[in-house]
Amino acid sequence: MFQQLINHSPDLKRLRDEGYELAMHGGYLIICHVPYVNSKKEVKYGTLVSQLTLVNQTLAGRPASHTIHFAGETPCDNQGMVISAITHSTPVIVIQDGLTVNHLFSNKPRNGYANYYDKFTTYIRILSAPAKALNGDVTAQTYKAIPAANDESVFQYVDTSSSRANINAINAKFTGQKIAIVGMGGTGAYILDMVAKTPVAEIHPFDGDVFLQHNAFRSPGAASLELLNRQMLKADYYAEIYSNMHKHIMPHSYYVDETNLHELDNMDYVFICVDKAAARKKIVDYLVKKGITFIDVGLGVNLVDDSLIGTLRVTAATNAKHDHLCDRLPGADNDDNEYATNIQIADLNAMNAFMAIQRWKKFSGFYVDLVGEHHQSYAITSSKTFNEDTTA
Repeated sequence: MFQQLINHSPDLKRLRDEGYELAMHGGYLIICHVPYVNSKKEVKYGTLVSQLTLVNQTLAGRPASHTIHFAGETPCDNQGMVISAITHSTPVIVIQDGLTVNHLFSNKPRNGYANYYDKFTTYIRILSAPAKALNGDVTAQTYKAIPAANDESVFQYVDTSSSRANINAINAKFTGQKIAIVGMGGTGAYILDMVAKTPVAEIHPFDGDVFLQHNAFRSPGAASLELLNRQMLKADYYAEIYSNMHKHIMPHSYYVDETNLHELDNMDYVFICVDKAAARKKIVDYLVKKGITFIDVGLGVNLVDDSLIGTLRVTAATNAKHDHLCDRLPGADNDDNEYATNIQIADLNAMNAFMAIQRWKKFSGFYVDLVGEHHQSYAITSSKTFNEDTTA
């Protein structure tokens, strides 16, 4: 993919053709072996790192920022004084595994940088001029070939969103995880939508139901008439959609029951999104026995006069904390829950999914977790959130 990007992007091709050690790491563009001078008036070599803006998979866009990261010591002039042509701070940031930067430089042209060639060569000139003054043979143009990184990405295309926010290293905490989503109704579908945007190793949606027209009104995205007419099973439908982004979505187009519970054994996290208490209990009991972390979602909505009231719930359990489940999970199916019959509310599905995703991301260390709640509920009428069964 990186070679295609170079071939179709004149600025990147020019950098490579002129011998710069150009590489891509996640959503970042990199040039290595940039000569500079340190405070001891020694010639050193550092690495410039820029966020990469893409128009599409094979075309680089205009740089979104004039700033650039640098891995190395503090660059100085040939007298050992800090270079004044660039203002810089010194944040140590782990961009991604194997890539840590030490400085952030700022040199802003009046209209910004038109392309990556202009951006990189400007900073290279500023950094390497003192080094050339000390040794006229030093150069950043080595004509060394560097293979593209990230060939094993779980994504179909580069995650430039995380690189723009400088959270690649934090996002990597999901790497290797195997996620199951049991039940692909509205809430389960929104959970898949958010999980598919993380670098988890595998996503396993389970559902034996058919995706029909009414499902389209409580699910992410907009199903076409053509897709609806295919009457696909939900797990297959969502796998087809989200495989456009994530390579390893593995649909299971059947319900989870006592005959196939063992398929959850290798999962790191299981999202339970079923509306039947009996089915939920079998899954929960099995996961507790196996010590597998799970997050169960649920919502209840009722019609009162001409408005709706209700509560959203997320209940989580780990191998270390599951003594609260008997008090938190519904013990029987509630026939009075209007949501189970004819109320279709996409925003509540999405919010319930968001609550579950936030709990998973806290378990994974992506978000700071000061409370450690294992049961969270949200009251629609009062807009209040209640955190209970805490461990912090």
